[in-house]
Amino acid sequence: MSKISRRKLITTGLTAAAGVAGLGVAAGLAQKYGLVPPDHGGIWGLGETLTYASQRLLTRHSLAREFPRSQISKPPFPNEVEPPTEEFKRLQAGRFADWRLSVNGMVSRPATFSIDQLKSYPSHSQITMLQCEEGWSYIAEWIGVPLSHVLQVVGVLPQAKYVAYFSIEPDTWESIDMADALHPQTFLTYGMNGDALPVAHGGPLRLRLPRQVGYKSVKFITHLTVTDSMKSFGKGLGSAAPEFGYAWYAGI
Repeated sequence: MSKISRRKLITTGLTAAAGVAGLGVAAGLAQKYGLVPPDHGGIWGLGETLTYASQRLLTRHSLAREFPRSQISKPPFPNEVEPPTEEFKRLQAGRFADWRLSVNGMVSRPATFSIDQLKSYPSHSQITMLQCEEGWSYIAEWIGVPLSHVLQVVGVLPQAKYVAYFSIEPDTWESIDMADALHPQTFLTYGMNGDALPVAHGGPLRLRLPRQVGYKSVKFITHLTVTDSMKSFGKGLGSAAPEFGYAWYAGI
């Protein structure tokens, strides 16, 4: 069976199950095809599962909207932040020469990258909107290296399902599935609007994930872990966000 016809069959099954026999049956079908998010438990779990499964089947390769340069928002932008720690301020004083991104877990070649090393890879840019669930948004040019390129360098193992990413900011972390990790618009971002990424917007390194809402685009990234399960991370819900009532999958 072709991928297209298989996808249509599963989608039809999910829709029918949700409409005829309820969310429980739909969730069982999602489970069968490995389309269950880490935060599938609890009162909202069935809804989160159906949302995630439907999005993955229907929009797995879709692109976030990109804008012309004339629509870049004028500063100042909302939600700017101060440097989070004394360690950060020390690195900032050295112009981030000692900033490192480490990558480990289910990879063939665990590695550590400086900002200059990341900049040595082919640079890409996108003009996309950062959207927040709290009601504000802005459009900016984001410059960086696709996360997929770095994952190719370290050699992700076939059984990997997620990439967890961690900030120097205490208790700030997220994760995405491999579909988003390998998506061409998912960047390790070091530039913004033709210049270095400002500290107020997550510099020197931020994950940019334009297909999901703003809290998934974590600032001050220092570490990635590739894994096949999120159960051993935090409370096992996939990120810190669900621990505070937000969804793990926050697709736009």
